[in-house]
Amino acid sequence: MSNDDLFRQLKFRDPARARALAEALRHNMDAIGREVSVMHVCGSHEQAIARFGLRAVLPPGLELIMGPGCPVCVTDGPEVDEAVALAMQGVRVCTYGDMLRLPGTARSLADAQADGGKVEVVYSISQAVELAQAHPEEQVVFLASGFETTAVATAAVALASPPPNFSILSVHKYVPAAMEIVAASKETHIEGYVAAGHAAIITGWAIFEPFAARTGAPVVVAGFEPLDILAALVKLTELIREGRPEVANVYPRCVTKEGNLPAQRSLWRAFRTVTGRWRGIADVPGGNLELVPELAALDARKRFRIDTAGVRDAAAEEEAKGCICGRIMLGLATPEHCALFGTTCVPESPVGACMVSSEGQCRIWHTYGGVPDLRKVG
Repeated sequence: MSNDDLFRQLKFRDPARARALAEALRHNMDAIGREVSVMHVCGSHEQAIARFGLRAVLPPGLELIMGPGCPVCVTDGPEVDEAVALAMQGVRVCTYGDMLRLPGTARSLADAQADGGKVEVVYSISQAVELAQAHPEEQVVFLASGFETTAVATAAVALASPPPNFSILSVHKYVPAAMEIVAASKETHIEGYVAAGHAAIITGWAIFEPFAARTGAPVVVAGFEPLDILAALVKLTELIREGRPEVANVYPRCVTKEGNLPAQRSLWRAFRTVTGRWRGIADVPGGNLELVPELAALDARKRFRIDTAGVRDAAAEEEAKGCICGRIMLGLATPEHCALFGTTCVPESPVGACMVSSEGQCRIWHTYGGVPDLRKVG
C-alpha cells in the first residue's frame, strides 16, 4: 500500500462517517432517556467543536461543556504579577506569546513591556536558553506555562544543564488534579469526561482509571479532528448508558495505555506536584508543577527576591469587574452568560483570561460564533 493510499484512508472529516456517528449518538441518548452533561478539558477540543459547529448536531438532552482546559486561562493573577515584577526589576522575562496579555492582578507582561520592562516572546524554552547564552551578562527567566505536554519540554531543558544565568518561573499545571475538583463540585453534574489526546500521549490513558473508578464517571481519550470528538461522544454515552465507569481510548493512533515512559521519567525528575491556585477556580491540591529541590538553583522563585508589592492590586482582579471566567472554566456557565462577553470584553481588549488565549472558551466562541443555529444556515 502506498502512502497516498494510506492517507486516503485517514478520513477524519468524512460527511458519511459524521452522519453515522451522529446517528449512533442519537441512538445512545434515546436509550439513556434523560438529559446528560459531559465535559471536555481541552482548549484544542473546544476549538474543533466550535469551528465545526459540533454542538449544533448533538442530540437533544446532551450537553457538552468545556472545563478548565486552557493553560493560559488558569494561570493565576499573582503568578503573572511575579513575572511582571521580575521584568520591572531588569530581568529578561521570556514566555509564549499567548501569555503576553494575560492580566495579573493589575498589569500584564504587555503592560510591563510598554513601561520599559524586559519581556521577550519566544516559541520554545530552547529559544529562551539561546537568549541566555547570547546575553551572559543578563539574568534570563522563562515563564513556563502549560499542562503536561509543555512541562515535558521544560523538564528536558531543566535536566540538560542550561547556562548559569538562566532560570525558570514555573506556572505549569497538572490536569488530572483539576478534574478531581470539577468532579467534587456539588454544582456540577458531569457524568463523563473527554480527555485531551495530546496530554495522554505523554501520560497514557491508564492514568485516568483510578479517577473513573473513584468518581463513577467514564473517561474517553480523544484526538482533535471532528470525527475524533464525535467518536468520543458516542463511546462516552455508550459507557454512561451501560453504567460502566471505565476509560476508553478512541485515539489509538497516538495514545497508548502506558504513554511515553521516557517523557514521564523526565517530567517527574524535574517536577513535583504541589497545591496551587487556579485562576477563578480554587486552590487545587496537586494542581501545580514545582521544580524539585534538586533543581532549586534553576527556580526563579528561589534565585530572586520577587517583590510584587508594586505591581499587585487584588481589588482590580477581573472578577471584581463582572468577569465570570471562573464559572466558565468550572463548566457552570458559558460565555453567553457573561454580560461583558462581546461588549466590553473582546479579543482586542480582553477583560478576562478566557478572552485572552486562543484556547480560552470566550475567545473561541467569539471567533466561531459559539453554538450556531442551523435553522439560519442555507
